[in-house]
Amino acid sequence: MSLGIRRARQADAEAIRDVHVASIRGLGRQAYDDEQVLAWAQDRDPADYPIEESETAVFVAERRGSIVGFGWVQTTPDPDFTADVDGKLAALYVHPAVARDGVGTTLHQALETRAREAGCESLGLWASLNAVPFYEANGYTTVREFQYEFAAGVTGLTHEMRTALD
Repeated sequence: MSLGIRRARQADAEAIRDVHVASIRGLGRQAYDDEQVLAWAQDRDPADYPIEESETAVFVAERRGSIVGFGWVQTTPDPDFTADVDGKLAALYVHPAVARDGVGTTLHQALETRAREAGCESLGLWASLNAVPFYEANGYTTVREFQYEFAAGVTGLTHEMRTALD
């Protein structure tokens, strides 16, 4: 099936949110309990996606006219990282119905290409436990493990990861 990758538009925000929540609920349960998944998925407001921010590039994956994945990369350093990196892969989510169909890999390639074009030589990210194998397969290494706060009083183990861009 044909997959298209393009820059997100503001009109995509609700579909992005829907994929985000479906991905967390459908794939997050591989690594986290119900309380953690519910906390992670709560309060996703379409207005909060940085679609029109100048230092962020948001991409969507479309299949048969429907958004089935999204991701965004920030092309500036993030002071919250332990590792010294030039940019941040801030999000990469796919709908569970297309998980392991190459959607995440294709989006990842587009995001890294955008980061290279912006002059980034390295990227950092925070990976949920269920996503760590994906990122390792794409050249990322764990810098540290830490407890991420999904919501007040609800935490889960997460990995800070880093890669050098070729």
